[in-house]
Amino acid sequence: MTDLMSKIVSLAKRRGFIYPSSEIYGGFGSGYDFGPLGVEMKNNIKRAWWDEMTKNHENIVGLDAAILMSPRVWQASGHLTAGFADELVECKSCHKRFKADEIQHPRLNSLTSGVCPECGGQLTEPRKFNLMMRTFVGPVEDEAAITYLRAETCQGIFMNYENVLNSMRLKIPFGIAQIGKAFRNEITTKNFIFRIREFEQMEMEWFCHPKDAKKYFEFWKKERLNWFINLGIKKENLRLREVPKEERPHYAVETVDIEYKFPFGWGELEAINNRGDFDLSNHSKYSGKDLRYFDEKTKERYFPYIIETSGGIERSFLAFLCNAYQEIKGGRTKTTKPTKEIEILLKLDKRIAPIKVAVLPLVRNKPKIVKKAKEVYQLLKPHFVCQYDELGSIGRRYRRQDEIGTIYCLTIDFESLKEDDLTIRDRDTMAQERVKIKDLIKVLKEKMEN
Repeated sequence: MTDLMSKIVSLAKRRGFIYPSSEIYGGFGSGYDFGPLGVEMKNNIKRAWWDEMTKNHENIVGLDAAILMSPRVWQASGHLTAGFADELVECKSCHKRFKADEIQHPRLNSLTSGVCPECGGQLTEPRKFNLMMRTFVGPVEDEAAITYLRAETCQGIFMNYENVLNSMRLKIPFGIAQIGKAFRNEITTKNFIFRIREFEQMEMEWFCHPKDAKKYFEFWKKERLNWFINLGIKKENLRLREVPKEERPHYAVETVDIEYKFPFGWGELEAINNRGDFDLSNHSKYSGKDLRYFDEKTKERYFPYIIETSGGIERSFLAFLCNAYQEIKGGRTKTTKPTKEIEILLKLDKRIAPIKVAVLPLVRNKPKIVKKAKEVYQLLKPHFVCQYDELGSIGRRYRRQDEIGTIYCLTIDFESLKEDDLTIRDRDTMAQERVKIKDLIKVLKEKMEN
């Protein structure tokens, strides 16, 4: 892990973004818990995605499908076959396991050597390892009770395709959006929350006529790239990668990955897939239910093609953190005295930042100032996610708020007691302006919207 990644992991734990799971028991491999700031930021990412899909686009509706489904769903989808498996190699000495493609020669497509990268021991031959996570339904743990934790949220969408079509009186083209947990029994997890076994997906399935699939594939590729850019991700750290046939998911006719340049290298943020008619035709075949769409105008009956946008919330979260993280040597406030201090600034987009406003009394040993500050805090709480902070010098409190990406800091001082106003400090520009407390909610809402 690079030095920058180490700093981000440290910041995430220290400031309440992300904690290791089950830490008091030594941790649980690849499991992470989102702390008070992390859950706010995660919810903000979800909200930004949900609003983008359901408010800014026509004909997209939402769904929240069950995690547990009939195992026949996963038979029909191809997830119980070699189509959803990684090649596993194991060290005969230390018994650590690796994905074969991670230690393959990129051009020769073969293992560079039979040597373990950890201990130098001999590796086994690659063998297939299915990524589905098994569980049991009911009191008896036998073959008849086996089901699976879903490996992708989209299968719940396909199960409800006809229900949504009929109940919402939709016509093709239309989309169904869903946010939810997915589970994959990854051989190796790495790079903090980039590859983990339990994660959340933001998926949208766009149902269209086969002849329009290419057009919509290009459309959604651009839309999804722009979503990240509009939320502040630097263009130079994003790229589109056309996935070659041998690397595509088993269901994909065409795949383009949106990749971000993480500290450890380029990594997939989101996949845009042309799934063809694989899903609805297969589920029709296995279930006996005809899922073809009937066009009343043309009298044509066909299986819709599906264009999918599929992104992981945790990967987006990590990309937003990496993109926003800045270190300012010598501090943000320049003084005549040289200093070796390094200040951290988390320059998150307003929509993503976990804390919007911090309320800071200038000093905490003046009861009237503290009382006024707490009144302001209570005034703002119903409207914004706020923090109240009175510990340490005002400069240190500013720095603490910069470190977690707080957009505006409000300082209540001696003048506030006379004029019933306060100072608003902008995180990015450090500009300060005085605002009457009676106008505060209106002013802050205008600033947030702008």
